[in-house]
Amino acid sequence: MTVFIASLPERSVIEVKGEDTLPFLQDLVTANVADLSPGQAVHSALLTPQGKILFDFFILAVEGGVLLDCAAESAASLTQRLTMYRLRRALSIAQTDDLAVAAAWGDADLSSLNEGYEFSDPRNEAMGLRVIAPSAVIASIANQPPEAYLDHRYKLGIGDAAEIGSGELFPHEACYDQFSSVDFSKGCYVGQEVVSRMQHRGTARSRLVPVDASSALPAPGAKVMADDRQVGTLLGAHGAGGLALIRLDRAAKAACAGTVLSVDGQQITMHKPAWARWADAADSAGDDD
Repeated sequence: MTVFIASLPERSVIEVKGEDTLPFLQDLVTANVADLSPGQAVHSALLTPQGKILFDFFILAVEGGVLLDCAAESAASLTQRLTMYRLRRALSIAQTDDLAVAAAWGDADLSSLNEGYEFSDPRNEAMGLRVIAPSAVIASIANQPPEAYLDHRYKLGIGDAAEIGSGELFPHEACYDQFSSVDFSKGCYVGQEVVSRMQHRGTARSRLVPVDASSALPAPGAKVMADDRQVGTLLGAHGAGGLALIRLDRAAKAACAGTVLSVDGQQITMHKPAWARWADAADSAGDDD
């Protein structure tokens, strides 16, 4: 089996170091980071007070602190936000210019990596590995274009910052409850009350799911329709595959009526990912409002 390695230029790395690093993050982010040991990683998010995802990132514990693998376009804003919350904590927060990020999948054995860090993608085993290393190292090991990773991710039905955006989706809509990106038993964090209420009441009706078509999909933002009724929005597309935020109950109602889904008049098919633990869409077909 071949190993596929793609450099991810759309990612950046923030270094948080100091004795207060883990307690500081534990009070802010959705995942439980209190007992992370060097080499361990989680996927997590910082939310708005209203419970929507403001920033999403991987947290890799290293000696003396953590590395945050985040979207490059939001790295400066995330650094600023974390600094605002820091107050008098004994830690430092800074973007790094010398580290880059890659993803590896297939026969993803990187035991020979002699500089940098590699860790399993915490969201799903099939996603493979993440690599944080000096830019020159990433360039030397990459054998795939970034688009290959995009296709890999879309086929598995896993969203990233490009689809999730900032301040747009609740963690349940981005399927964070399926990835252990949210810990429902930890103490308070920003936006925790809203997320816990959605979990306990089971009120997450929209989910980010993979979709495909027989030809290239339109640009993100296009409406997903069932006849003349909108059931979702296309949030990411590459070729004939993509991710859409779908109201599962409305899509199930359309399926029961034999109505196909479409985007800009083109028929699409939505899929429930193999890893998904939510109830089948047909179970909620009669619960639409």
